[in-house]
Amino acid sequence: MTEQHARPLEARHGSPPRLLAHRGSPAAGIAENSLAAFLRAADLGADGVELDARSTADGAVVVHHDPVVPGAGPVADLPVGRLPDHVPLLAEVLAALHGLLVNVEVKNLPGEPGFDPDDGTARAVVGLVRDDAAAGRVVVSSFWTPALQAVRALDPDLPVGLLTPSWMEPEAALEAARVLGADALHAAHPTVGPALVEAAHRAGIEVCAWTATTPRDLRRMVGAGVDTVITDDVAVARAVLGGPPPGR
Repeated sequence: MTEQHARPLEARHGSPPRLLAHRGSPAAGIAENSLAAFLRAADLGADGVELDARSTADGAVVVHHDPVVPGAGPVADLPVGRLPDHVPLLAEVLAALHGLLVNVEVKNLPGEPGFDPDDGTARAVVGLVRDDAAAGRVVVSSFWTPALQAVRALDPDLPVGLLTPSWMEPEAALEAARVLGADALHAAHPTVGPALVEAAHRAGIEVCAWTATTPRDLRRMVGAGVDTVITDDVAVARAVLGGPPPGR
């Protein structure tokens, strides 16, 4: 990155989009959302990573996508000591990725095991970001609007991105982000085009496209003018977007 201490969401119009690795860069023997996957993403030239945050039974925030750990049980019912070794604490990931952008997706939806109507995970994430002095490089995103409202209530300066599903019309997605007061709209890449990006920028909202992986999709996102791309293939994306070489 050229500005490691800059606010993650700032005007970049005309610049290549930031490149975030979706759950890191897993590979054979490297689990997604693991510390090894995040470090591999950095080695491949990612500007940062996208990861998923959940709370354990003993109140720790760990990085795991699904609400249930296969063979172990719901994350919300497990203490840290009963989680597999590849499931890291968010605090250790933030410390290990010093200098990289981190998009923390707060996982908390009604109907999931461990759903928390008080959005304790979102609140805990704010505390961890403060403790790690990572406020200049973290964006908190979620499909669950109350989680982002909880973040805003605790720290109005911590950027938030509203995640929207692929079935949501672009105009409705942007309006939802505007009503929330989000810094960014995190939209499924098939729904993103130049008109959406232009309208978002006029409203002072950045656009992050997930998850664009093929060269064709990546080039389309560049053409649309998005600010950030989340990808499953950092090497391919870096080749298309240009920028820092692998390993920096």
